[in-house]
Amino acid sequence: MRSTRAVRRRRPAAVPVTALRALGPAFVAAVAYVDPGNFATNIEGGSSYGYSLLWVVIAAGLVAMPVQFLSAKLGIVTGRSLPEACRERYGRRTTRGLWLQAEAMAMATDIAEFMGTAVALDLLFGIPLPAAVCLTGALSYLMLGFQARRHRPFEVVIAVMLCLMCAGFGYLMLRSGVDGAALASGLVPGAEDNRATLLALGIVGATVMPHAIYLHSALVRRRHVAGTGAEIDRALRAERIDVLVALTLAGVINASMLIVAAGAFHGSGLFEVASLSDAHAALGSWVGPAAALVFALALLAAGLSSSGVGTMSGQIVMEGFTGARIPVVVRRGITMAPAVLIAMAGWDPTQALILSQVVLSFGIAPALVPLLLITRDRAVMGRHVNSRPVTALYALIAAAIIALNAFLLWLVLVP
Repeated sequence: MRSTRAVRRRRPAAVPVTALRALGPAFVAAVAYVDPGNFATNIEGGSSYGYSLLWVVIAAGLVAMPVQFLSAKLGIVTGRSLPEACRERYGRRTTRGLWLQAEAMAMATDIAEFMGTAVALDLLFGIPLPAAVCLTGALSYLMLGFQARRHRPFEVVIAVMLCLMCAGFGYLMLRSGVDGAALASGLVPGAEDNRATLLALGIVGATVMPHAIYLHSALVRRRHVAGTGAEIDRALRAERIDVLVALTLAGVINASMLIVAAGAFHGSGLFEVASLSDAHAALGSWVGPAAALVFALALLAAGLSSSGVGTMSGQIVMEGFTGARIPVVVRRGITMAPAVLIAMAGWDPTQALILSQVVLSFGIAPALVPLLLITRDRAVMGRHVNSRPVTALYALIAAAIIALNAFLLWLVLVP
């Protein structure tokens, strides 16, 4: 094992941190929690099972908050991203394994982001799916070029997109109607059948995203530079606010997706609205053309913002684990290849979205376990090391996710 002290060796000059200046990094990370994969899993969950999976959405959102804060804490205290900290702590073989699985997760993420954006472009402008996927790649390049020049405006744009999505689904909830009693019953844990369990796991995979765990630790380095103990404390307090506000907003959007599907589809007897195109058409028929337009615009905002953020996290994974940097055009081309192949093969984009989210759930533990082990090491974190109760809480979260993955395998492999 490599020396863990190297993680804290080099530090940039310290700068003062305020709560207002801290707002931003968590909003960028929060985009991963409301990408098109969330649309697919929440819409199908709501239409098929009504409000009964609402507790899963809320639980996944609550789990995401401490996970994202722990990632930010590593970046604030050490000045390192999680991939960089792994490369400095672990041997070459372990680091390579972590990197390869992270790359696989990046490809699964791109399937959700590209396919969702392509469906939105098709719904809004009638662009065929393969062409829409390529257009999505070009648009994500433009977003990343903007981000490379100025970080703060990019964060503001992302925050505005999140607010627009929230407003859009608020409008859809008002138009769709909400059954208060059924909604309250959906807060009680339970799953009706194996399909509901698969969807529940897909919701977890679409909410607690592996690339968001890697990304957040890198984002805060640009704003929260490790300095004196007092400056680090201020940065951590400010980031708690950032995480709370951003992920609460993301959680509200996620919950509203399922509530809209439950109210508009399940409540109307439409139990098999299993695709984004069907959801758009059903909203237009049962709620009105304006509702269908709002849905498509919200899907486009989610896809465009998440595709740019996904590429950014892919760069951080590559640079952190390997120390190598490749042009963003090449990077984007590699990870978008599966999405292009799916579009050209004519596969159902919504089912590809849902399966990609299930795959992503298997990438949470390989990101979360190293994060937990590094932040519990006093040689790395100093006085900001995780306490035993905090370590136990995160160990419980990791164990629960691993158990869910094992149960999914059992459902798939056992007749």
